[in-house]
Amino acid sequence: MTTPPPPGFGPSIPPAQPAPYAPTGPYAQPAPPAPYGAPAPPAPYGAPAPYGAPAAGPEFIAHDKLNSVVVDADGVALEANGHPMEFPWASVATVHFAPASYGPVLMVAVRHHPSGMLYECRVHAKKPQKLNQWLAEIAPVVHHYLAGRPPAY
Repeated sequence: MTTPPPPGFGPSIPPAQPAPYAPTGPYAQPAPPAPYGAPAPPAPYGAPAPYGAPAAGPEFIAHDKLNSVVVDADGVALEANGHPMEFPWASVATVHFAPASYGPVLMVAVRHHPSGMLYECRVHAKKPQKLNQWLAEIAPVVHHYLAGRPPAY
């Protein structure tokens, strides 16, 4: 005659099977696309927004034939005569902007925090009214991103 097992001991549980192999890295198979019209899955924390996705917060854009200024949630981007310069907000100490004294030109300068260098871009407006519009638009955008930061010396 067999004795029953002590309490708490029953039939053995089969060991857990390892998960099936899923390749990672550059040779991994992409996830199947979502059905048309389905919302995109949220990006992981700290991941940049996908290309074309709207940035959180206000933005300012001014450009002419050669130069451009973009201020958005990513930072400040200047392009002067085909030379792009991008400054994320973590590396921006200050942003200065003013009208030029010689015509309808917006001057924007970014002081780069780690190096202390000052980078400048001048954007020519076709009319003084456009320059006034740019000056009215850039002020609240720069203030939005630099407000609450300690002053840069």
